[in-house]
Parts: sequence; structure tokens; C-alpha cells
Amino acid sequence: MAGEPGKPLSRVEARRAARAAKDSPAVIASRAIGELFITFGVLMLLFVTYQLWWTNVLAGQQADKAANKIQDDWAKGRKPDAFEPGQGFAIMYIPKLDVVVPIAEGIDKQSVLDRGMVGHYGEGKLKTAMPEDKQGNFAVAGHRNTHGEPFRYINRLERGDPIVVETQDTYYTYEMASILPQTSPSNVSVISPVPEQSGFKEPGRYITLTTCTPEFTSTYRMIVWGKMVEERPRSKGKPDALVG
Repeated sequence: MAGEPGKPLSRVEARRAARAAKDSPAVIASRAIGELFITFGVLMLLFVTYQLWWTNVLAGQQADKAANKIQDDWAKGRKPDAFEPGQGFAIMYIPKLDVVVPIAEGIDKQSVLDRGMVGHYGEGKLKTAMPEDKQGNFAVAGHRNTHGEPFRYINRLERGDPIVVETQDTYYTYEMASILPQTSPSNVSVISPVPEQSGFKEPGRYITLTTCTPEFTSTYRMIVWGKMVEERPRSKGKPDALVG
């Protein structure tokens, strides 16, 4: 029995009180688990911040640097016969979405897409046309989320919305024609010269934008198609879609 209030404890009572004050193994274990959960939560918060914010900041800086290099090469008159994988060669504008993004050769994740650029399907069985080709489908890929996310809102494009590709000599203006909200990543027919499910029935000069969907997943692909409506030399100034 504990001593009376205000009365000093005996040695036995003091030892009992000390033992009672010590944490039980269950209390110690629960405290350790709680600390682990807190640490895990902080790490998850840092990871989410990195993915959703910092990758966009970093990719934006890298894309700006790539765009500046492209423009510098144009100013110096450098015009290679072919573009190496990862090499920037054009700039894409989607005025409705306030998108201005460099286009590089290839769709490699590390050297192109994760650096905030849009990548041209230009290799192997996935090789597609270039804008200057008189016939074909200029197909590109871009991230929908994180790493600059240039194609995040392409689902908002409507028929007639302009998509402009600027190269060293020419502005190519396309008008959005149709959208496929969801398809399998293995469906390569969407980047064919006359892409299936696009509504196009004969050879022409087309553009295809591909990105992952739903947001924050890579389960499916969203596809947007456009048709070229103007080819304008840069010497004549910007097309109407970029003026105003």
C-alpha cells in the first residue's frame, strides 16, 4: 500500500513506485512503432514533394537550357543531316495550354522525357515522319505528370485548336482533329502514317501527341491527333496562331 499523502515512502514502497514508473515492453514497442510511422510519413512527404514539385522545377530548367541551345544552333546556321538521339531540333507551341517545349529526337525517358522535353518517335519500328516531310505522321511523346508535364492538359484540346512546331527554317501549324482518351501502350497503330482511330482516311501531313493516362499512372495512353494547315517560312514571321 502506498504511503499516506505527504509522508515519506519506505524503501519497499519506493522500489515498488520506481518499478511501476518504468515503461512496460508494450509501451516501449508502441512508442518505437509510432516513431517509425512518423519517420516513414516524413519520408513519403519528401518523396511526394520531390515528384510533384522538384522534378518539374528541374525539368523546366533543363528544358529551357535545351530550347536556348536549339535557338543558338539556329542562329549559328547549324543544320545537321540527321539528329542524334536526345538532340533538340524544334520547339512546340500549344497556345491554348500555354505550352512552349523543345522537341528532341527519340523518346528515351532519361535523356529526353524526364528532362522536360517532348520526344519524337524517330527510331526503329516506331520511326515516324518529320514535319518537313510532304507526307506522313509526325508523332511525339511527352509526360502528363511530373518532369515538366508538358502534355498534362492535352485532353482539354478541341477541334481546331492550333499546335505549332517551329524548326530552323519553318513554322508548321496543325489543327487538332481528334482525341483517343485511352488505349493500350502496345497500340502502335496510333502513330502510323495514317493513324488508326484518328478519323483520317488517306495519307496526309499529320501530328500525333501521346501521353500516359490516367494521371499519375502509365497504364494506358491518351492520343491527340492534328492535321497540318499551314507551312510558313520563319523569314515571314510567326503564324497567326502565335501572334496576339
